[in-house]
Amino acid sequence: MTLDQIPGTPSQRHATTAAPGAGISRPLVLLLAVACGLIVANNYYAQPLLPDFTRALHISTSTAGLTVTLNQLGYAVGLVLLVPLGDLLARRTLVTVLLSIDTLALLAAALAPGAFTLIAMLTVAGISGCAINILIPAAATLARDDQRGGVVGTLMTGLLLGILLARTVAGAIDEAIGWRWVYGIAALAIAVLTLALRLNLPDLPAGRGAGYPKLLASVATLVRNEPFLRRRMAIGAIGFCCFQLLWTALPFMLSGAPYHYSAAVIGLFGLLGAAGAGCAQPAGRLEDRGAAHAATGVLLLVIGAAWALSAGGTGSLALLIAGILVLDIGVQGVHVLNQARMYGYPAHIRSRVTSAYMTAYFLGGSLGGALGVALYTAAGWAGVCATGGTLTILALLLWLTDRHRSPTGQETPPA
Repeated sequence: MTLDQIPGTPSQRHATTAAPGAGISRPLVLLLAVACGLIVANNYYAQPLLPDFTRALHISTSTAGLTVTLNQLGYAVGLVLLVPLGDLLARRTLVTVLLSIDTLALLAAALAPGAFTLIAMLTVAGISGCAINILIPAAATLARDDQRGGVVGTLMTGLLLGILLARTVAGAIDEAIGWRWVYGIAALAIAVLTLALRLNLPDLPAGRGAGYPKLLASVATLVRNEPFLRRRMAIGAIGFCCFQLLWTALPFMLSGAPYHYSAAVIGLFGLLGAAGAGCAQPAGRLEDRGAAHAATGVLLLVIGAAWALSAGGTGSLALLIAGILVLDIGVQGVHVLNQARMYGYPAHIRSRVTSAYMTAYFLGGSLGGALGVALYTAAGWAGVCATGGTLTILALLLWLTDRHRSPTGQETPPA
C-alpha cells in the first residue's frame, strides 16, 4: 500500500477551507504556541498539589498519586484513539470539541466533592488534552515547506514552557488562594483559548474514504510499511526514556549523600529545563535549512556527553548541573527535529504519523521512569548514567541507518 492509498485522502468538497502549504501567519503561530503551553500545563498542575489533595480530601498519598498517573494514562489513550481523527474530521471542529470537554473537566475538578470525582475529571482532562497533537500537525500542514521546521519549533517552545512553568504556577496559586483555584483558573484559560482558536484557526479539508476502524488500522499499516517512521519512533522513544530516566532518579540522588537537599530545593532543578525550551525553535529551523540529519547526530552525541558529565555529579554539583542542561538541550532538540522531519509525510496522514510517533515517545518515557527507580535502587547513580549512555549509543546506531532518507523513502542529499 502506497502513502496515497492510505485511507483518509483529503476531500475536495470544502472549497472554503484553508489550502495546505499556503503559509501560516506569525500571530497564528504564536497563538498556537500559547495553546500548546496552556493545554499541556493541565497535565502537570497536580504534581505540587498532591500534599494538599491528601489533606483536603482525606485520602492516602497513593490515592492522590492517581491524579497524576491516570491523567497521563488518559493522555496516552487520547494519542492512540483520538489524534488519528485529525486525518478524518475537520480539525478546527475537532479541537473545539476536545477543548470544550477539557474546560468542563477542569471546572468539575475545581468543584470536586471527593477524590473519585477529582481523579475522574483529571483523567478526562488528560484524554482531551491530546488536542495538542492535533494542533501541531495542523500547523505543519498550513506552513510552507520552508517555514515548517521553524513553526514546529515555536510550538514546541510553547509546549515545553507550559511543562516547565506549570508546577511553579500551580504552587504559587495554591499557596495564595488554594488548590481548587488552580483548576478554576485553568478552566477559564482553556475556555478563552477555545474561543480564540475557533475564531482564528483556519479549517483544513476533512478526510474521506475511511471509517474510524479503518483509520485506526491504517496507523499500524503506516508503522509496518514506513522504516523512516519506525526509526524516528525508536530514536524519539530512546530520547524521552533518557530524559525520564534522569529526572526520575535525580530526586533520590539529590536527597541523599552528599547533597541532602529538601524537596523545595530539588524542585528548583526543574527550572534547568528552560535550556531545552530555548533550543526548540533553532532546532526546528535546522530542518528548514536541510541540516536535520546531521543535526540529529550531533544532538545524540550531546546526549551522550550529558551522561558523561552527569556521572560525575555525585562529586561535583557543577558537573551535575551541566549534565542536566546538556541533556535537556539534546533530548528536546532531537524531538523537535523528529517531528519536523516526519511532517514531510503527505498532509492527509500527518495526524496518524503523530499518533504513532507520540505513542512510542510516551512509552519510552514510561519505561525511563520505571528504570529510574529500579536502577537507582539496584546500582545507584553510576548505574543510571551507564544505562543512559548505553541507550544513547543505541540511538546513534539507529541514526546511522537513516542513510539520509526522506519520509517518502526517496534518497535525499546528505544534510
